[in-house]
Amino acid sequence: GDARIGLVGFPSVGKSTLLTKMTGTFSEAAAYEFTTLTAIPGMIHYKGARLQLLDLPGIIEGASDGKGRGRQVISTARTCSVIIMVLDALKPLTHKKLIEKELEGFGMRLNKSPPAITFRRKDKGGINVVYGRNVTEPFEQETVVSVLKEYRVVSADVNIRENSTIDDLVDVVEGNRVYVPCIYAMNKIDQLTLEELDLIGKVRHYCPISGHLDWNLSGLLEHVWEYCDMIRVYTKPKGEEPDWEEPVVLPRKKCTVENFCNKIHKLMIKNFKHALVWGQSAKHRPQRVGKDHVLMDEDIVQIVKNI
Repeated sequence: GDARIGLVGFPSVGKSTLLTKMTGTFSEAAAYEFTTLTAIPGMIHYKGARLQLLDLPGIIEGASDGKGRGRQVISTARTCSVIIMVLDALKPLTHKKLIEKELEGFGMRLNKSPPAITFRRKDKGGINVVYGRNVTEPFEQETVVSVLKEYRVVSADVNIRENSTIDDLVDVVEGNRVYVPCIYAMNKIDQLTLEELDLIGKVRHYCPISGHLDWNLSGLLEHVWEYCDMIRVYTKPKGEEPDWEEPVVLPRKKCTVENFCNKIHKLMIKNFKHALVWGQSAKHRPQRVGKDHVLMDEDIVQIVKNI
């Protein structure tokens, strides 16, 4: 698929029902806990993209330490483009805090961007800390030195470009953190009052749904597409109409003409001469561009090769 979405949550919150309703893949759902014991994949076709939805086994307290096969579940969740955290609407905040604690204990950071800190080890020269002009609350030199000593680092360049915490510095030094966007899907909203629903609707990253009654599943899909942050590019053979059925889907961070060629075939860029682009990224239609041109959503591209 073009993106992988993981369903994470406690046992019996409705993950399997959600997978069955959204993808048509049967995942056994029952009234007892731990019905799902392995990761069950399903495929959603949305706006021309293929999104793989993974129903992961339920997480329990102590999962990051290996309880209840928690390590396997969280290590699969680390590879996902987007996490949907399925929460029971009757006790959402207690569940949310516990699951976030387990995921953070395994090096996952939800809805955060990587800290603006660069860290480079050296052979000699001691620890040198440089602050950017946006930093209004710098760390004390001794604090940075003591943190790096914990990791047996005695010589390094540390460049801090914006206000950060000591935890951010630790994340950068550790270097194995994964930053994943997360949607909090409040399942079983049919058991709530309208006042409670209004309150939930105001919280960021939340999406109220009911898997059992099919409420707001399309809204959840729109959230997923927005968090995946991808663009669709249509191919156009010479002298023919563009292929509107199967767009090439690229992440917005890597959407140059070169990325587009590599997505179709690795050898295509070797014979690349130039490309013709129609759409939002073109100044005129068609615009002749090189391989570094950045594409935008719903552009049409025709590749011209060296003969």
